[in-house]
Amino acid sequence: MTLYYRDEAVQVTSQAIRSGGQVVALADVTYVWHARGTTTLAVRGRVLGRGILVLLLSLPPLVAVVCVLSLAWSAQDRGQWKLALVILAAFVVIGLALTPFLEVPLGWLDRSYERGNRVHELWVQHQGQETMLVRTPDALRFGQIYRAVQRAVEQQGDRR
Repeated sequence: MTLYYRDEAVQVTSQAIRSGGQVVALADVTYVWHARGTTTLAVRGRVLGRGILVLLLSLPPLVAVVCVLSLAWSAQDRGQWKLALVILAAFVVIGLALTPFLEVPLGWLDRSYERGNRVHELWVQHQGQETMLVRTPDALRFGQIYRAVQRAVEQQGDRR
């Protein structure tokens, strides 16, 4: 028996697919497909949180550009370029010093994209019935499960 995928709720082997208390023998599977399920509140919250995070990461550079342009405009009127250059250098140094701290929010952003922005469903046709085996908003996990089922069914077909 070959194990293709296993987590706390789903197990895909060369003999069967176990999910949520259901066991489907691979020999009985005639067709596998995926569908987009209805969006949940958690998925909407993830997308909203991603948008807020992108906004918060975009605002400081935009504010800095406005400040630099304003500083250059006022320095031109007053002729105080030395003070403007010192302030600009301080902005650059502070910006470079804060750059490593972007790792945490950018990591959050990466993980939110890995998890996806919709609900995925895995369906199989076996013994003349259509059965939904997996429904998850986690795109990475769904992809792993779906690929494992594809490999298991392909191997089953090679044996026939």
